[in-house]
Amino acid sequence: MVLYFSSTTVEPPALIYMGKDKFENEDLIKHGWPEDVWFHVDKLSSAHVYLRLSNQSWTNIPAALVDDLAQLCKANSIEGNKKDNVSIIYTPWSNLLKRGDMATGQVSFKNPQLVKRVHVATRENVIVNRLNKTKREEHPDLALMRMDRDKEEARAKRNQMRKIREEERRVQDERRKLKEESDYSRVFAEAASRKHKKVSENLLGDSDDDDVPVAASSNRDDDDDFSDLL
Repeated sequence: MVLYFSSTTVEPPALIYMGKDKFENEDLIKHGWPEDVWFHVDKLSSAHVYLRLSNQSWTNIPAALVDDLAQLCKANSIEGNKKDNVSIIYTPWSNLLKRGDMATGQVSFKNPQLVKRVHVATRENVIVNRLNKTKREEHPDLALMRMDRDKEEARAKRNQMRKIREEERRVQDERRKLKEESDYSRVFAEAASRKHKKVSENLLGDSDDDDVPVAASSNRDDDDDFSDLL
């Protein structure tokens, strides 16, 4: 059984969940999501409380939401609930380290530097009561939920890649069209230039017509005139 809570400190409300006991904590550790952030009372036994993020980095969770999770952790720790000034640690689910020799529900960290701490001075019943009013119990198939989540992610990635390829083809088609138009314009311009040059040459008399010989005039009439004088 998994206990679900809803925090209204953000909009839309944040999804919080935790296992009922240490055995269910093992399933939560095994089938967590990359979007999940794990919360626990530092150095004390407590519930494993998870926050499921949506398009947000775990490093900038709103302070009010962190307070909700910290108070829920403290309230679900037998020893921590009785104490003041406790620390709550939190880290991405992907940073949890589970070895085969560890006790049930026990975890460590792959990278201790990716662990943050928040101080809780005392229990705040207003926060705890508000969260408990949203509590609901469910019996989800955690393995199936993770499988469905991964399938949806893979589908989204395929769609994104398809859109990228379509955009690349569109750009290539546009470039090819522009090149074809440019080549046509260049050929047209060259043809027009040749035609203009030929017309100019004809108008300026630069053709080969000057080399055509002019017919010689006849001297027959002149000879006749001289004969009369004699």
